[in-house]
Amino acid sequence: MVKLTILLAVAGILIGSQSPTSQASVADIVTPEFFNSIIDQADSSCAGKYFYTRDAFLDAQNSYSEFGNLDSDDDSKREIAAAFAHFTHETGHFCYIEEINGASQDYCDETVTQYPCTPNKGYFGRGPIQLSWNFNYGPAGESIGFDGLNEPETVANDAVVSFETALWYWMQNVRPVLNQGFGATIRAINGQLECDGANPDTVQARVNYYTSYCSQLGIAPGDNLTC
Repeated sequence: MVKLTILLAVAGILIGSQSPTSQASVADIVTPEFFNSIIDQADSSCAGKYFYTRDAFLDAQNSYSEFGNLDSDDDSKREIAAAFAHFTHETGHFCYIEEINGASQDYCDETVTQYPCTPNKGYFGRGPIQLSWNFNYGPAGESIGFDGLNEPETVANDAVVSFETALWYWMQNVRPVLNQGFGATIRAINGQLECDGANPDTVQARVNYYTSYCSQLGIAPGDNLTC
């Protein structure tokens, strides 16, 4: 019996040693150093500097576990680099929680009757990806578990929910085109206002962030970077 136990133990060690190396987790890629290298560039007067945290991002990612978990480490890192490039651009290195002068803008599409606008509520940009419009706040709230139409300000008050809205939008609208290159992700986020020559400077700004983060993560950025 003792010999059998030893043999089984040795066999377990040998089998374990032959198992493939697991891929890096999102937490392994979005290290404190990586996250802080972005948010540290925000001025001390920025509200977002004390709102967005790596822990809040990782808590949100637990609800969207497919994010940053692609078939290879390189593809996973490219997705993370792309997302953080857009987060950086949209929030000014995590400086802004809400869109500048957003409250003065009308982001209510009354033709979307499934998600009717609540009087005196604003659906302007909030959070890392600056979620906008009633037709995004409504389904995002349903998916995440907050009242996006009646309490859109939750996205600016709860850091985990804020990151969850960014990841919700990403998985719904950006992940499907990710394999087409970084340029396609720009089009999915703000294509009408930036792509096809509409605003080449902002397109290049996003590309610069993306290539910088790819470099930090030790990967090639791939092709089709612009739109």
